[in-house]
Amino acid sequence: MADPIGIVACSAEGAALCYRTICTEGEQLLGPYGHPEIAMHTPPLSLYVQALDRGDLQAVADLMLDSANKLASIGATFLICPDNTIHQALPLLRGRSPLPWLHIAEVVADAAVSRGFRKIGITGTGWLVDSEVYPQALESRGLQWVKPTREERDAVHRVIMDELVNHVFNDAQVPVFQRVMQRMQDDGCDAVVLGCTEIPLVMNDANTPLPTLDSTRLLARAALRRAVG
Repeated sequence: MADPIGIVACSAEGAALCYRTICTEGEQLLGPYGHPEIAMHTPPLSLYVQALDRGDLQAVADLMLDSANKLASIGATFLICPDNTIHQALPLLRGRSPLPWLHIAEVVADAAVSRGFRKIGITGTGWLVDSEVYPQALESRGLQWVKPTREERDAVHRVIMDELVNHVFNDAQVPVFQRVMQRMQDDGCDAVVLGCTEIPLVMNDANTPLPTLDSTRLLARAALRRAVG
């Protein structure tokens, strides 16, 4: 029997990909049609965006904690959040959380170490790449990192927030990410974090100049391993 997983969701597309990955890959560990029990709670994305826009990480933490409490009340035994950006608020709520969390950036950093990478490019929303979420996780494992330039950051943020989280996917998005990743490769990176949980819906190892660290699926797989003990 696997432990129930609680998903603290933020944006729909990333949360859906994480959920689907747990369900579809669960049978590799639990047999045909098998996967752990999963519960998910999602407040309106607008509440998160408004808090992030005004730099109010405490409000972000309060939203995450509300989800955590609701998921704990219906039987989740640990929590994951398939959104990189709001992990910058996790330290503000961990001491009050009813359940333990898997940290998405720590999961990604562990995967980078296991695959032998040394210098990691970071992609994601402007809020994420301006934060210390990934630098802290990577540096704690002896890894170097590279962030986007301001122009690259703004271009990627626009694609994510104007299009991907709004269920808009098109071929014009791919070159935006490719240019950023190529510059990171030229700067010595040997891998790149897909640090928005929607990015893997358009980018993967087949269309990038660097090996990818898919934060969404890596988190889902880590949750699966934890759930089955």
